[in-house]
Amino acid sequence: MDLNLNGKHILITGGSKGIGLACAEAFLAEGARVSLVSRSEANLARARESLSSHGLDRVQTQAADLTQPASAQAALDAAIAGFGAVDVLVNSAGAAKRTPAPELSPQAWQDAMQAKYFSYIHMIDPVIKQMAQRGKGSIVNVVGNGGKVASPIHLAGGAANAALMLATAGLANAYASQGIRVNGINPGLTRTDRLKEGMAADARLQGIEAEEAMKRAVAKIPMGRMAEPEEVARVVLFLASDAASYVTGINMSMDGATTPMLL
Repeated sequence: MDLNLNGKHILITGGSKGIGLACAEAFLAEGARVSLVSRSEANLARARESLSSHGLDRVQTQAADLTQPASAQAALDAAIAGFGAVDVLVNSAGAAKRTPAPELSPQAWQDAMQAKYFSYIHMIDPVIKQMAQRGKGSIVNVVGNGGKVASPIHLAGGAANAALMLATAGLANAYASQGIRVNGINPGLTRTDRLKEGMAADARLQGIEAEEAMKRAVAKIPMGRMAEPEEVARVVLFLASDAASYVTGINMSMDGATTPMLL
């Protein structure tokens, strides 16, 4: 199936590792040009090197603190200067710290919204308005499934995820008539570096070792394993492409059927 992504400009926040980097690999394999945005220059340099087999002329990077709107705008301006208008925005940046409920504070709730919600909104807002001017574009938000299922170790982050899911559905409705699609993917446990932090918080809550917490978490997944970043990336690719031309406003769970639900 031709996804019609050849030559398209894909901007990926959080693109230096994990799911974001897997998305970059998948889009490059389809012939797209990719702009990676991340807070860390060092992580971006490693990501660029890992993608070098696709040709470095199709990869550009920009370090930015996406919790700051001016920094997000500067990163977007630099991306457009290099590769032109953004055809697809994939948001995979930011992760709210996993904190057991007894350890939460008002500041922890604020920090979670900055880390996860505003790090997405600060890029979505200018990009979607530019897409509206051109009458086309696609946005895919990678938002943890904790926004649908409350977890005692991830309440603040889950609240930020839930807000992003509502924004995803609402923006899809608001901009559909202007040729823009906005969708969300909600992964469950995925084998990334971020997973270690979550397992550590879970272990503290249960009074067990992190390795045991990992075993128990996997045991709850009906498929018997966690997702791989590449598996999430393939769904991002589909939703971003013309193959999903009538799909918009969804927030799709990818948790291996851990939480059966109708949504």
